[in-house]
Amino acid sequence: MEGSLRGDEITPAVSCSPQSETTSITSSIAAHRYENGRRYAGYKDGEYWAPNDEDQNDQLDIAHHIWNLLLDGKLHLAPLKKDTCHEVLDLGTGTGIWAMDFADEHPAASVVGTDLTPIQPHWTPPNCRFEIDDCTQPWTFPENHFDFIHVRCLYGSISDWPELYARIWKHLKPGGWFEQVEYSVDWRTDDDSIPAGHIFREASANYIAAGEKMGRTFRIWEMQKELIDAAGFVRTEESKFKMPLGPWAADRKLKEIGRWHLLEAYQGIEGWTMALYTRVLGWSYEEVQVFLAKVREGFKNRKIHSYTSGSIVYGQKPLQATTA
Repeated sequence: MEGSLRGDEITPAVSCSPQSETTSITSSIAAHRYENGRRYAGYKDGEYWAPNDEDQNDQLDIAHHIWNLLLDGKLHLAPLKKDTCHEVLDLGTGTGIWAMDFADEHPAASVVGTDLTPIQPHWTPPNCRFEIDDCTQPWTFPENHFDFIHVRCLYGSISDWPELYARIWKHLKPGGWFEQVEYSVDWRTDDDSIPAGHIFREASANYIAAGEKMGRTFRIWEMQKELIDAAGFVRTEESKFKMPLGPWAADRKLKEIGRWHLLEAYQGIEGWTMALYTRVLGWSYEEVQVFLAKVREGFKNRKIHSYTSGSIVYGQKPLQATTA
């Protein structure tokens, strides 16, 4: 049972009975931090910048729907073969929605999703499970084990991307595939419709600055292709995309994506902002709320044709590769 909201107190998220044969996580791992009206993971406290409460989880599920629209219903771009895709890992699984959808589509595969926080549902496809784990620490999975490793939106969470890519490489089977999906935290336009001094310009600069100050960049979407190539992956491909903020695009598909992305922004903006601005940039709670009000006003301006940029990169571990 969740504890009550009292400042930044960390309280247990679940009750774990020593008699229970099904309890697989301890109270310390299942704990939450409550801070500035939002709930955060207590395990590895402070390691992840976004909340894990229901409001933010709804944002993650809206984002999953946007990816489905963007990729025309596909869960990945890597050229996987169903008959050879048996072991699958979803790093930073969040609500677990991608892992569960993948498990449904690939009933012969065993899918595991890992995350710092236990927000995934208990009822899952029989071939899907979730584990609490920190992907930046040594993995307990065997090396040369996975046929496919998937990452979506770990921006702002990783201090050493080459190290993570090396770990992914080690744990993929020769011939296995890795795919990463990331997007930007800054808003851009192609028609200069964001005026000088507009709140979107301030917000974009602040989010990027916070990531650099933490040593966990939000700009990984711009760098991942080069880093994945440098890690030794072959047959790498990158697909770049634009995600309109609002239904301003003429293209029917982008217009629909824009509607959902605007809803996602309204749903997620406080969670994306609060810890970064208060913990990292040193703002007060009241200053953040004033800032958020201005950003929400910006969302309503139909004259601004802004979008979020992104990148999807996949690559293969060579068939002849050996683990050092």
